[in-house]
Amino acid sequence: MSITRTDAPGGRAALPALSRAVLTDCVRTATAAPSLHNSQPWRFRITGDGVDVYTDSGRRLDVLDPAGRELLISVGAALFTLRLAIRRKGFRPVFALFPDAEDAGLVARVAVGPPAAATPAVEALAAAVAHRHTNRWPFAQTAVPGVALSHLRDAARREGAVLAVAGPTARDAIVRLSQVANRRLQTRAGYRAERSRWTVPRRRDGVPRSAVGPWDALETVPVRDFGLLPPHAATGAFEPYPTLLVLATEGDGRTQWVTAGQALQRVLLTATWQNLATTPISQPIEVPAIRRLLSAAAEGRWAQMIIRIGYGRQVVATPRRRLSEVLVQP
Repeated sequence: MSITRTDAPGGRAALPALSRAVLTDCVRTATAAPSLHNSQPWRFRITGDGVDVYTDSGRRLDVLDPAGRELLISVGAALFTLRLAIRRKGFRPVFALFPDAEDAGLVARVAVGPPAAATPAVEALAAAVAHRHTNRWPFAQTAVPGVALSHLRDAARREGAVLAVAGPTARDAIVRLSQVANRRLQTRAGYRAERSRWTVPRRRDGVPRSAVGPWDALETVPVRDFGLLPPHAATGAFEPYPTLLVLATEGDGRTQWVTAGQALQRVLLTATWQNLATTPISQPIEVPAIRRLLSAAAEGRWAQMIIRIGYGRQVVATPRRRLSEVLVQP
């Protein structure tokens, strides 16, 4: 069953209003979205009146993500970024999730809706796209203001997800569970080999050494090191009490995974707009038993991602695939 949404009342797409060149530029913007191990598992096809968004299933991480949950979260993040790019061009996007039961790889069909001038909020979010980067370095020991956290919760709500700020007890539990998850992942068959495939130097995807911060000697922050730190790597003064957020959805199927991805990107861009650094943390969610502990499954609410936020140093962007590799020709 497909789900159709619009970014404005109404919901019916107008006649084509953006040229192929402009839609191509919107797709280019969408490729800046975050993804598991920077795998960039998306493809796009420009149609007469919009863009179809597909999975690139060959880029799924089979060991970490056997069900494709994180793949769809990644594609969802790209979908939100595409919607935002169209909105910045002065049109309201209309989208439907899984519109073709015969094509499982088609995640969303995005049409260009009626004209509407971009609001200051849209401009701010769109401007944040180029500055949003996963930050695995220590953050300042400065509390995140309550008003900023409120903006982040609202960002998740707008995309149909729930964002909870972990209190001291929950935060300590998440850190402990993340340590357990890291140890379990290290022993999972094929994990190290899969991780190595995504840390090869000089490729246009994956995680380069420049994207990995120092070693956290106290292990207070559950940041993945990707096996790129040398045995005697320098340690960093990570914040002893990290601010951690839990992103969750009502339900846990394909639609909810795409919803989680859209909410994740909106939250990350909202944080970037407020000069906050962010680190999506997926290890605890990649171990089913630990994920259940972080979820309220009896109530139908499932944890989809942990997000660390704070004030940190600027970091460099990770590489992106060429547009010709992700844009399917008609």
